[in-house]
Amino acid sequence: MKPPELTLHPTAIRSRVHALLSLPWPLPAVLAWALAWACYDAAQQAGLAAGWAWPLAAMLGGAVASRVQGRLRRWLVAAGFPLSSLALGATAPAWVWLAAGLPLLLAYPLRAWSDAPFFPTPARALQALAALLPLPAGARVLDAGCGLGHGLVGLHAVWPDAGIEGVEWSVPLAWWCARRCRFARVQRSDMWLHPWAAYEVVYLFQRPESMARAWTKACTEMASGRWLVSLEFAVPGVEPLHRLDAGGGRPLWVYRTESGWSPGSKKSRHGR
Repeated sequence: MKPPELTLHPTAIRSRVHALLSLPWPLPAVLAWALAWACYDAAQQAGLAAGWAWPLAAMLGGAVASRVQGRLRRWLVAAGFPLSSLALGATAPAWVWLAAGLPLLLAYPLRAWSDAPFFPTPARALQALAALLPLPAGARVLDAGCGLGHGLVGLHAVWPDAGIEGVEWSVPLAWWCARRCRFARVQRSDMWLHPWAAYEVVYLFQRPESMARAWTKACTEMASGRWLVSLEFAVPGVEPLHRLDAGGGRPLWVYRTESGWSPGSKKSRHGR
């Protein structure tokens, strides 16, 4: 009896890719890297020379990356296989690369990956805030998810007389940040459990999926008329008060908090 033929309709392929990309971050990136490595190994076992197997696997990773939302994430997914294979000479098995990533996992646990991209705030990205939001001396400013402190440095340059604070979930990153940014108060804490009520400004460089939650937290805990600033990612369904140029094509979104706002609201009331 002849076995049924396996057919992959384009619609079925698109649905599988969509299911992959719908998984919680960073699983899409990990699976895309694993898929590229599997393609590389399978191509070599099929007799394809490494000079042909490598670009085939890299193109597969790039094709998956093209469907990922967010420029930084697309670069991260696309660069995973090429960088790992070049670092290993494309001769070591894939598990060696995964083992090499364990120190990164320890420094930046999966819980933190679910909130923020592992990319620092670029230098001078926040400088436009100085003229837009002149804060009084002693005003408290929070970098929620401060990483190694690049955002803290930028905030301190904008408001040198403000009380700059940061919270970071990763123990080693918070430890290093506290020593790197001695002008700021850095705590190892969960940004979602840390209260925001005392701050004039909360700055974020998070991810698209966490922005609605951040806006709800800001409007629930902060006084009306205070500020939520986000690099790169906008709050869905909420009109910003300002959209600034952070350089390199990155937007800097500035929102003014509204007490009484609820997730069911479609538009921000403050307008532009």
